[in-house]
This record gives sequence, structure tokens and C-alpha cells, in this order.
Amino acid sequence: MTSIIYVGMDVHTTNYTLCCYSIEKDEIFAQTTMMPDSRNIENYLRQVSLRYGDCHFLCGYEAGYLGYSLYNELIWKGIDCVILAPSTMPTTNRKGIKNDKRDAINIAKCLAYNTYSSVYVPTEEDNAVKEYIRMRNDARNALKTVKQQLLAFCARQGKRFTEGRSNWTLKHLAWLKKLDLGNAVLQETLREYLASYHQAADKVGVFDKRIAELAKSESYEEKVNRLSCFIGIKAHTALALIVETGDFKRFATAQHYASFLGLVPGETSSGDSIRRTGITKAGNTHLRSLLVEASNCYSRGAVGAKSKALKERQSGNDPTVIAYADRANERLKRKFYRIQFRSKRNIAVTAVARELACFVWGMMTDNVA
Repeated sequence: MTSIIYVGMDVHTTNYTLCCYSIEKDEIFAQTTMMPDSRNIENYLRQVSLRYGDCHFLCGYEAGYLGYSLYNELIWKGIDCVILAPSTMPTTNRKGIKNDKRDAINIAKCLAYNTYSSVYVPTEEDNAVKEYIRMRNDARNALKTVKQQLLAFCARQGKRFTEGRSNWTLKHLAWLKKLDLGNAVLQETLREYLASYHQAADKVGVFDKRIAELAKSESYEEKVNRLSCFIGIKAHTALALIVETGDFKRFATAQHYASFLGLVPGETSSGDSIRRTGITKAGNTHLRSLLVEASNCYSRGAVGAKSKALKERQSGNDPTVIAYADRANERLKRKFYRIQFRSKRNIAVTAVARELACFVWGMMTDNVA
């Protein structure tokens, strides 16, 4: 009978730390550290197999900087591998002792006793689109930084925009362009800041156009159109939800999907005392941020009202899908106003984001009746 050996791998840019665990013998063995290369792992497993006889290996490592690269390399070599979600693994860090060997042992035992949840591995197409969207978000963050730097520069020179109610409008940009600082070097600094702003803004615009093109591809168009029926969700957010979630049906309920996004409340209970905390934030940070951003849109407009842009996005969808989205939009707007009336705005936004995630799950699993 072929025995199963569980291989825990603690992986870093500089080295891999591996160990094997046998559940039959309750034994940790073959602990080693190697250079970060999948060929070294393959050789390691071959040596263990020669020493311990016929066996089947199941390897695993925590989700982190490596992404899916090591997983794909091992699967291509015919080696079974899983990526463990760190937030689902039990902690064994007693007395503050933590090192690579202990982490590898913990991973191996998690594999053996199935005390973890595996990370969903996207298709090659989904992963490529996901990386493009994240690149666009990095460019947007760079644009945000340039904006803050430019405003801070103007504030240090005692210049403040008073000709309008908001910054970065056409009127504000025209004001910045005509701003006279009375010094050649300061004027040159302002021009450089403005050049950086326009360069960053143009780059984000190019990326947004490309994302809109990807959203219209055969693989994603129908799903994107359905999700775009919700207030606050356009092509960028819809496409990100699709490629980063993958198969929505792998979540048994809408609550499980909200938990995957870290949008459910935490709990610190002891005995008969039950104490709820803020949301866990133990999930996909990118999607959680996008849904919170989308939820802010429910603070505007009357309940039941539809903007022209929303009507255009809903056009062409199945009437059942539109009806489902309309019910969700009305419910979420009422919820936002009700919670904001008696509590803080951030609490209302977060509550709407959690329920919006549930409606997204319902839309993508055809639970729209």
C-alpha cells in the first residue's frame, strides 16, 4: 500500500525550507534548506522516495509573494501541490518562537490533518487579466501620490485654489497652469509636477481603455454586463471580481463569499460572553477595497432612482437580471441611509459592501429569482 508523505515548504526569495511528515508514524523527517528552485524540490522528493520506499507526496506552501509560479512548476512536473490560505491555518507560535523550520512543520501538519483551506488557482487567462488590473491600480496609486505632492507644494507656497469647490477639475488644472510663484526655480518645480501629473493621468487612461476592451472579450462580456447592473460597479470592478474570484460556485453560500473578502465581523468570545469586533479583513484585500469603493455610490441619489449611466449599463441584459439588480440597489440604498442616520458613515459603507458582495455572489451563481 502506497503511503502518503506530506511535504511542508516554507518558501522565500533566498531559500526554501522543506520537511516531510508521516501521519501513520506521527514523525517529522528529512528537514532541509535549499536554494529556491523547483528542480531542487524534485531532487529532494526523489531522494526521500529512494530512502523511504514507495510513497505519494503532497506538497504545500503558504500563499505569498511567489503567487502561483511554484505551484504551476510543480504541477507541470507531475508533483501534487496546494497553496494554503494563511488566514485559515491554525497558529502554533508559542512563546514567540517562529522560524522557517517551525513554519514548514506547521504547513506539513496542516496538509496531513486538512486544517486549512486551499487558495483558488486561476486559469492562465484570468491570472493575466488580474495582473493587468493590478498594474493599473498601481498606476492609479502613483497618480494619487503625484496629486498629493502637487497640492502640498502649492500649500507650502501659500497658494490655495478658491475658484471652485473641488480640485482636479478643468478649472483647477487651468489655475495650476497659470499659477505665478514669482521665482524661476519654483516655477520650474511646478511645471515638473504638472508634467508628472499629466503623464500619470494619461497612463491610467490608457490602462482603463484596455481594461474596457478586455471586459468586452468573449470570455467576460456577459458576466461583466450582469455585474454592471449594480450601482457603483463598472467594467473595471466587474472584471476584477470575475478574474480574482474565479468560480463563484466554489462558495456554498453568499456568507462564505463575504467571508472570503474579509467583510464579515470578527468575534472574541469567552464563556457566556460574546463580543463582536470589526470586519476580519482576512481575505482578498483588492476586491474588498473595490466593493467598499463601490458602496460609497449608494450614498447618492434617491431610493429607486436610476441614473442615465446605470440605465445604459443595464440595457441588453435579461429582465430577470435587471429586476434582481434593481431590488439589490434599492435595498442597499435604504440600508445605507438607515445605518448612517443612527451611526457613522464608515459603518454604513462597510455594511453595504458586505451585502453587495452577497448580491454579487447571487448574480454570478444564478440565484436571482
